[in-house]
Amino acid sequence: MQLTKLFSVFLLHALSASLLVSAEFRAGAAVVDVTPVQLPVIVNGSMLSRTTDQVKTPLSARAMVLDDGQERLGIVIVDSCMLSCPFVDEVKQLASGRTNIRPDRMLIAATHTHTAPSVMGCLGTGVDVTYLPYLRERIAQSLVSAEANLESAKVGWAVGDAAQYTALRRWILRPDRIGMDPFGNPTVRANMHAGSNWDDVVGHSGPEDPDLSLISIQAADGRPIAVLANFSMHYFGDAALSADYFGLFCERLKTRLAEDTGVGASHSPFVGIMSHGCSGDIWRVDYAQPPESRLNVSIEDYVDQLLQIALNAQASIEYRDDVDLAMDEMRMRLNYRVPDNQRLQWARQIVEAMGGREPKNTTEVYAREQIILHELQSTEIVVQALRIGDIGIATTPNETYALTGLKIKLQSPLEKTMVIELANGGDGYIPPPEQHHLGGYNTWPARSAGLEVQAEPKITATALQLLANVVQRPQRVYRQSQGSASSALSRAKPIAYWRLDEFSGPTAADHSGHQRQAWYELGVVFFLEGPLSSQFCTGNETNRCVHFAGGRLRARIPELDKQYSISLWFWNGMPTDGRDISGWMISRGRDHGLSSYSEHVGIGGSARASGKLIFLQGGELATDRLLAGPTSIPRWSWNHLVFVRDHDIVRIYLNGQSTPEIEANVSVRFPTTFDQFFFGGRSDRIANWEGRLDEIAVFDQILSAEEVAQLFAD
Repeated sequence: MQLTKLFSVFLLHALSASLLVSAEFRAGAAVVDVTPVQLPVIVNGSMLSRTTDQVKTPLSARAMVLDDGQERLGIVIVDSCMLSCPFVDEVKQLASGRTNIRPDRMLIAATHTHTAPSVMGCLGTGVDVTYLPYLRERIAQSLVSAEANLESAKVGWAVGDAAQYTALRRWILRPDRIGMDPFGNPTVRANMHAGSNWDDVVGHSGPEDPDLSLISIQAADGRPIAVLANFSMHYFGDAALSADYFGLFCERLKTRLAEDTGVGASHSPFVGIMSHGCSGDIWRVDYAQPPESRLNVSIEDYVDQLLQIALNAQASIEYRDDVDLAMDEMRMRLNYRVPDNQRLQWARQIVEAMGGREPKNTTEVYAREQIILHELQSTEIVVQALRIGDIGIATTPNETYALTGLKIKLQSPLEKTMVIELANGGDGYIPPPEQHHLGGYNTWPARSAGLEVQAEPKITATALQLLANVVQRPQRVYRQSQGSASSALSRAKPIAYWRLDEFSGPTAADHSGHQRQAWYELGVVFFLEGPLSSQFCTGNETNRCVHFAGGRLRARIPELDKQYSISLWFWNGMPTDGRDISGWMISRGRDHGLSSYSEHVGIGGSARASGKLIFLQGGELATDRLLAGPTSIPRWSWNHLVFVRDHDIVRIYLNGQSTPEIEANVSVRFPTTFDQFFFGGRSDRIANWEGRLDEIAVFDQILSAEEVAQLFAD
């Protein structure tokens, strides 16, 4: 009896698997014009309200419907700045009544063009209520039309490297250049486009995502049906009304594929779709380049160059038709960062003086936003994940930082994963929590950036869980690969080795095997590009590091006495004439203070040894205990340092040179219990490091000049 039952279960699973594999994968796509028919319209995407009665390019809702015989999914990307969650829910209900697609099997997202009619209120712009009913109907129609075009299909995936066409726009300001927020407080330690003036900044506030991802769908006979592209670049900028680079990319992709395949538009319902990747801190101008070297092209040239990368990637695709579909979503309630009583009273006074008119400046905009957040208190958001065979898509309803997209992609259970932001809602920026500490426009509480500080990790975790649900296996654990340089450090047997490759704090993992975790303070940002990726990692992986902006990395190593070595890579962001000391990168001492036996390694500034390595015992610059090396170290360059304490002898090596930059007899003055180490700052928190550190290794032994040279060479 038991064998019969087991055999029946086996047959049931076998039959289910057979039906799943043999089910026909079908796809259909359609484009519906959503250009307003009544002009003028209110335009979204600016601090203050504006209108236009001009149409530069049509606006579209570009849809595709997928079916595997068991599930039917719909995806629509709309040329709009933002779509509110209630509006999207209305569209889904309308479309579900006209199709065979459930509302929770629809993904509807905005491209984020800043030159489209306003569909949701934000900052100084209200809703164009005349346009809403028309847009609702047209988006629903795009799903109806795409479903009507369903046919046998196959799907493939490709990724192109478009690093030249995307860059970080949010830079960290020098500690002496902090700006004011709209509430009159000096909180702006990082802000958009601050990198345009190199003298004001110390470096990027996060990483970039160079991937131009493609999900390409063909008919059974090889005819192109649709390409869903995804790229992390905020917007190009165009005259209203315009679909911006998103729409132009789609139209030119259609033309190019028609030319390359010989299939005319009349024979193919091909639809090009460009979705918005995680771009809250991203734009097209690379401020790390000198002004004369920065990308300066027309929107047409920009799209043509991006398109060529996409076509080259698409040419490598291997298609398959034995795919199944899955989708899951979660609705979450998140709090707004509502004003306290003092700020609320400030806001009410300003809004009352406005007398019901629209805001005319940034202060009035943010005053009104405080009252709106106070009235709303919280909001509901939608997060989704879907799977097309071995391809995953995750969504966020926000303007998400590139780091968030990388977190999801690198931990997704599916290696082929794209992340579409501003999907199923438009709930503003969600900076990672550590970015709130740095302030700036992306963090100022308003409907454009009002969710709770922990919104980003909550949404990221939810997206990863939903991806795990649709693939029925857990998310991947991200571990940076070990290249020749990291292997050499490990072979040297450090007692602590922090690769500083974390997505977030508060702990830095110890890769030595000794479980000596370190702790990040506030004022550190994560996952920036580190030194020598080809040596510290394998393949095409990027080596990762952290940037210190006022915070430190703290560690306790009780067994270190009077013989030890520290190896690390450093990148100084401060101009060498910016302050007395450019920054301290290593410190051994008591937290919050100095003593005659504490010791510190850094780079000199305007007071002494500008741009050169320095060593100080104690804390008084005027004493003869400040030692300096001879070599000037360029700002924004990676360098290798090894600090050696050999009883009363101190040696500091730079970039593998056999002769130390600093070598001196400096008597050991700390007690044997002096076990606190700080990286990225001094023990008393004065002149903390402004820049990047990476690959910090601590040894309970003396490294010789030959060993130092070997660590640098590897």
